[in-house]
Amino acid sequence: MNATTVRVGKLARHLFFAAIALIMAFPFYWMVTSALKTNDEIWQSPPTIWPKEPLWGNFSAAWHEAPFFRYMGNSVFVAVSIVILQVINSGMMAYALTHMKFRFRGLFAGVILFGYMVPATAVYLPGYLVLSQLHLLDSYAGLILSNCVSVFSIFLIRQAFLQVPHELVEAGEVDGSSHMRILWTILVPITRSSFAVLALITFIDQYNNYFWPMLITKDPNLQLVSAGLRSFFTQGGAYGLKWPLIMAASAFTIAPLLLVFLLAQKTIMQSVNMTAGSSKG
Repeated sequence: MNATTVRVGKLARHLFFAAIALIMAFPFYWMVTSALKTNDEIWQSPPTIWPKEPLWGNFSAAWHEAPFFRYMGNSVFVAVSIVILQVINSGMMAYALTHMKFRFRGLFAGVILFGYMVPATAVYLPGYLVLSQLHLLDSYAGLILSNCVSVFSIFLIRQAFLQVPHELVEAGEVDGSSHMRILWTILVPITRSSFAVLALITFIDQYNNYFWPMLITKDPNLQLVSAGLRSFFTQGGAYGLKWPLIMAASAFTIAPLLLVFLLAQKTIMQSVNMTAGSSKG
């Protein structure tokens, strides 16, 4: 294979991925540009790629028509709290399942993984009753504590810990280190890319969470972004009569997710290959 063929192949590959990236980015572009249009321009046929006169004031108007600052603040606070608790819980549980020896460890791991096959909707009613008995409905504590443990998080971190040689744990034990010290000073730094992926996935999932928060909270001051957008659509958005404002609200509410992804993308790419990520750590 000569150099020209190699260059053509690389160029074709780059063009292919560039086209895929443009296709995936187009909905976001359409959302942002629709926020700058009038309602008539959005429904114009053929559609316009860019508005004739961009209405930048639509973003300010949407921001002030509903308490989006509170919605986004609630979502960020709840999501970050859940991320912290899930990182702690999944780290300790995964460590116990991979590098601690105790009776029925395999059975215990099987029961946890079996829980991953249980649909989330199947535990809504029991979860609601438990929160009701604990008087945690309509509270931040209920929103956070009801999501502080995730079977998926445990499974993800367990798979990462399995890539770490057990000899490192044994060396820490020989040096007199406790299990907690081994976990947080040896295993977590080595598998930090997996924890970054866990944090990103959990943050996105909880930031966009809709049904469960709507089920256990009735106070408008506790509404998260998804519920806030729905309220704006049905009230401030007048069931779609103000699509530019709805598009503007949708655009700035996803800004925290884009920011988190941009800050963590390097670590995410490192975690694509778990083995390589572990050896680099």
